Amino acid sequence: MTAAENLLAELIALPSVNPAFLPAGDERGGEGRVAECLASKATSAGLSVEFQQVLPDRSNLIVRLIPRGKPTRRVILAPHLDTVGSVNMPESHFKPAVENGRMHGRGACDTKGSVAAMFTAVLEAAFSPPRETEIIFAGLVDEENAQKGSRVLAKSRLKADLAIIGEPTEARVVTAHKGDMWLKLITHGKAAHGARPELGRNAVHQMARVIDLLETKYAKFLRRRKHPLLGSATINVGSVRGGTQPNIVPDRCEIEIDRRTVPDEIDSRVRREILGFIRDAGLAVEMENAKHHPCIGLETDPKVPLVAQFMSLARQRESIGVDFFCDAAIISAGGTPSVVFGPGNIAQAHTVDEWISLKSLKRATLLLTRFLRGLP
Repeated sequence: MTAAENLLAELIALPSVNPAFLPAGDERGGEGRVAECLASKATSAGLSVEFQQVLPDRSNLIVRLIPRGKPTRRVILAPHLDTVGSVNMPESHFKPAVENGRMHGRGACDTKGSVAAMFTAVLEAAFSPPRETEIIFAGLVDEENAQKGSRVLAKSRLKADLAIIGEPTEARVVTAHKGDMWLKLITHGKAAHGARPELGRNAVHQMARVIDLLETKYAKFLRRRKHPLLGSATINVGSVRGGTQPNIVPDRCEIEIDRRTVPDEIDSRVRREILGFIRDAGLAVEMENAKHHPCIGLETDPKVPLVAQFMSLARQRESIGVDFFCDAAIISAGGTPSVVFGPGNIAQAHTVDEWISLKSLKRATLLLTRFLRGLP
């Protein structure tokens, strides 16, 4: 197996499930095992290693390749170290298996494949460091939950001329992705006995009308607004909670919605737009944020010199956008032009039988190695 394949197999065998998805104290939770493994390898290769604290017992891993001369620019490779998972995961998820040109295992695609490709490329570049460019590998925590790792990195002094964010893009350079808002809508009614429903006001019934409005008229309204790379914004009603038992008219109902935004949309305007649609239909709701932080979209100019250089190396003439949200928009908003790049296909992310094409892993590693070696 190649160096990247060996590293990926090693990483899969080290559980790094985001603790948000597990009970407190579950030994499979946290990114620490993966970070320590990479830190040890980086130290052995003579690279500078530090840990950037994000949460108690959870830190971003910062590995630096110092240039031979005075640094005049900086490039960051930033995949995330955490994976999704659940308390019922079988142990087989953490046993890497190669079959038919694919490596199977939790995180193989999202996004330990990117970790393996990027870290291997940095180690290769260390044999002949650039003259002027500092190369940083930043292994980020908490991407799968609240993106706290990238938020801490973005607020730090660690800015760069380019950040390449590791996600499964089939080894294509992505310059735009959608944002993501999670909102909670609440309707209020009046409780009454189920035998006399006319004495109450059914909050679930009111919410049913709201759901129908959002999934039909509002969704159609969104489809009329097009972004050249990302298409239209979308809305999805993902959960409904209301009532306590059949013989009580429910006095409260709430839903949570996923509103995918395009880069020119502002969170406050989106909230006003949704409330306006509901109000114009003669309905009333309360609105709350279901996420603590806004998740804006990404749109990076492909003419940024290092972006253009990377796209040219990948023989990619056109900009590409993706529907999913990731750390790139956060790093970009912090002042570093960012793109998304990595091996694997997003269709395999978060699946029960997660896998990555070894051909894609090889291509991504090769492109990243060539890009780093070509830096001045």
